[in-house]
Amino acid sequence: MRTLDFTTEELCQSPRLRVALVTETWPPEVNGVAMTLRRMVDGLIGRGHSVQLVRPRQTPADIALSTHGLQELLSRGLRLPRYDGLKLGLPARTRLLREWSRQRPDLVHVATEGPLGWTAVTAANKLRVPVTSDFHTNFDHYSAHYGVGWLRQPVAAYLRRFHNRTAATYVPTSALARDLATQGYERIEVISRGVDTTLYSPARRSEALRREWGVAVDGLAVICVGRVAPEKNLGLALRAFAAIRQQRPDARMILVGDGPLRDSIAREHPDVVLAGMRHGEELAAHYASADLFLFPSLTETFGNVTLEAMASGVCPLAYDYAAAAEVIQDLGNGAVVRCGDEEGFIERAVQLAAADALRTSLGRHARETARGIDWEQVNDAFAAALVRVWRQGSGVPEKAATIGAQEASS
Repeated sequence: MRTLDFTTEELCQSPRLRVALVTETWPPEVNGVAMTLRRMVDGLIGRGHSVQLVRPRQTPADIALSTHGLQELLSRGLRLPRYDGLKLGLPARTRLLREWSRQRPDLVHVATEGPLGWTAVTAANKLRVPVTSDFHTNFDHYSAHYGVGWLRQPVAAYLRRFHNRTAATYVPTSALARDLATQGYERIEVISRGVDTTLYSPARRSEALRREWGVAVDGLAVICVGRVAPEKNLGLALRAFAAIRQQRPDARMILVGDGPLRDSIAREHPDVVLAGMRHGEELAAHYASADLFLFPSLTETFGNVTLEAMASGVCPLAYDYAAAAEVIQDLGNGAVVRCGDEEGFIERAVQLAAADALRTSLGRHARETARGIDWEQVNDAFAAALVRVWRQGSGVPEKAATIGAQEASS
């Protein structure tokens, strides 16, 4: 495990690379991975690198863009079952070998681990192009939430093999790096995430929006933001809110997002405000207009929504896990409880709901913390990491390169 460091001299003297970035999700798809990649691609281009973006075609009318610094290569994909709005990229080894032989990238960065990503690693290894990867999503943890828990071990083995075929795997937290290292992952490096503190700001608080939610002038707005899906553990958030209502009858709960649990929550919890998908300034207003942010998920690799809530000046409550473990000091700039302690989560939610002054103070300190988590620094680290791998050559051990070449020719 390595936490990345770089110098100003390295950045100033950095060569300008042609990076092929392979992903199976991209805006306008709404998820943390797509948002993070958009930021990182913009960061690479802003630092003078050029990016070939390889991704599945999202709609039949989707057209590959070619703009300053960015050229898209669209591939075939299939919609993921039970995960609306996302696609699984189909294998594209032959096409990538042809494209990258014709116009060779300096480095290939693979952000997602589907069939498209696997064949991208294979093609890069065959051509001896340095290849790196991201670990964004605990797909093996998702299996139990979708009725295929027996797949957890095979999926975990696949992910480990996938990443160990690359020169470096970038993860967002030190805790995740340590966890993956114990599972046999090699060459793990930490690159954190940033937050846009101009977009996400307390200044976007809207009393009109609070009235739409049915929140009284001095009432309490409790918010959850993210996919409305089993892996987000929303049942705990709903139980915490029920306990809050016993102390604060004026409280309202707002769920921002969409997903397969939306209809059942609407039927079983008619008092919950289902705000649906929100974007940009509208999403920022939803955060800033709340008073307490609940994030009960235990399947995150990071959890960008935690930083977004903090930047909005909203007191966060989460498990001591992922982004929360990195940036929240309990009762200093938010609240965290031990992973899996559902009773503790509910108790702390009730405590924060009842303590207006404490909650306001924690939200103010959360904002100050977020202001120090800058995307520019994150993008500096990412660009410097790719340059280092490029300078080292392929960086892939002989055995991994041999396996990749054999699979590419099979």
